[in-house]
Amino acid sequence: MSNLLSAWREFLLGKRARRDVQEYSLNLMDNILSLQSELVNKTYRHGDYLAFNICDPKPRNIHKANVQDRLLHHAIHRQLYPFFSKKFIADSYSCQLDKGVHKALKRFQSFSYKVSKNNTRTGWVLKGDIKKFFANIDHEILKNILKTHITDKNIIWLLENIIDSFHAKKTGVGLPLGNLTSQLFINIYMNEFDQFVKHRLKAKYYIRYCDDFVIFSENKEHLENLIPVIKKFLDERLKLELHPNKLFIQTISSGVDFLGWKHYFNHRLLRTVTKRRMLKRIKTNPKLATFESYKGLMKHGNTKKIQKQVWEQYILHHDNI
Repeated sequence: MSNLLSAWREFLLGKRARRDVQEYSLNLMDNILSLQSELVNKTYRHGDYLAFNICDPKPRNIHKANVQDRLLHHAIHRQLYPFFSKKFIADSYSCQLDKGVHKALKRFQSFSYKVSKNNTRTGWVLKGDIKKFFANIDHEILKNILKTHITDKNIIWLLENIIDSFHAKKTGVGLPLGNLTSQLFINIYMNEFDQFVKHRLKAKYYIRYCDDFVIFSENKEHLENLIPVIKKFLDERLKLELHPNKLFIQTISSGVDFLGWKHYFNHRLLRTVTKRRMLKRIKTNPKLATFESYKGLMKHGNTKKIQKQVWEQYILHHDNI
């Protein structure tokens, strides 16, 4: 009960004005007592999802669970994240406390310095991306991975209930983008790959953010030889596939596209498509919050010119509201 109440307080942040949350709050204690009873008696069944599409920036299909199920996701995450986070490698950066995009970008720059010996020799980067990542997570493989870490059958029953509540293109495959538990599950799933790359392939300079990863080396041929080995592991162990159009090996000095930035030895630039999207959004939605979010983003690279353009666009269209 204490975990459910603590999870409710966390879940409520920024959601008080939402209608479904307000309706659940009207009989909060009755609802939470009912949920606890269902969990104890193992009569709980995860509800259906509300599906909708967003562009962030590419089209994504989001599946939103009801309030009670999302509350339970928070309660589960509160207990399991501290346990699993200790098992993740240091250079896995998505959906984790004190990690995130900006730390991944700094790590990328640090590895660039080390591999290129401060730009005195050629450094190579293998960049990979998993094809349709969330939609291809195999339920049975995920459950078996969880069972190697968790022996409590009650916890496994609950996690299997949530995993099997959603299917993408076919039964037994896919995780919903809208679940907090999905963020944890994908890191547990991809931790198998992280451990393989670090300990079997002995990749010293490796970074992963969700389904994007990079491996640095002084030797291009070495990276070329890794590709078939990586493909085989992903296929046989995780039933995943590298995106053929997003797999490449190139020098650091030529600029490596990673997490929305074009990375060079001693600086990074926003991708052209990101710049265009920023200017378009400022023009169509010239709100202070939008401007401030982009302002924060642009602090992490060489963006003087685009900062000026965004500011001018904001002033021009903000004044016309």
